[in-house]
Amino acid sequence: MPKLKAILFDLDGTLLNTLVSLANCFNRVLAAEGYPIHAVQAYRHFIGDGARQCVIRCLPEHVQDDETIDHVLGLQQADYRLSWQQDVELYKGIDALLADLQSRGLPMAVLSNKDHAFVERCIEHFFERDTFVAVQGYSPSVPHKPDPTGAKQLIAQLGKGSPGIAPSNMALLGDTAVDIHTANAAEMCSIGALWGFRDREELEAAGANYLVNSPQDVLAFFD
Repeated sequence: MPKLKAILFDLDGTLLNTLVSLANCFNRVLAAEGYPIHAVQAYRHFIGDGARQCVIRCLPEHVQDDETIDHVLGLQQADYRLSWQQDVELYKGIDALLADLQSRGLPMAVLSNKDHAFVERCIEHFFERDTFVAVQGYSPSVPHKPDPTGAKQLIAQLGKGSPGIAPSNMALLGDTAVDIHTANAAEMCSIGALWGFRDREELEAAGANYLVNSPQDVLAFFD
């Protein structure tokens, strides 16, 4: 097991349990537009690749044209601007994990496929100031994961405060195959979070270097 010196966290499904929040948001929009809604658990597989991709997965196949997708996405974003903090909670043990890592002076950052503005709101609302060196969500200049652009930018930022740390000494902790593929593409240690939205089989198939059952288990990589 490597002794790591820095860590990137995914947000939804890793730090924050946003499943009910996001499911309710998308379902409100679908219902308002007269489309079928989905069970909350279905969103475990809808979420993870950005809001537009989630819209596509939610919509019936016969209305998945660009015009409809863009319209529904606009409605979803408008709803989410008002509801992003509803029915959201930190996973059990995350507070303790972050406090422990911060007490050791380990640099931490967040990399999410959520739009960057919403990532910033979530971080400011749910976490203590200065917990993370940097946060990055999707933006026109930073593609969605698994493109490693965002990861590489954060690696560079974390390295400024700790010169000489190689990507292989940094981890990306996430709950989906997308996170694992991102970490591997950025030559980082990939750690799959088994408490999130996806299952062990997906994370193993994606090539995760390690799997952890709880936030507490992450500390073993930094002892």
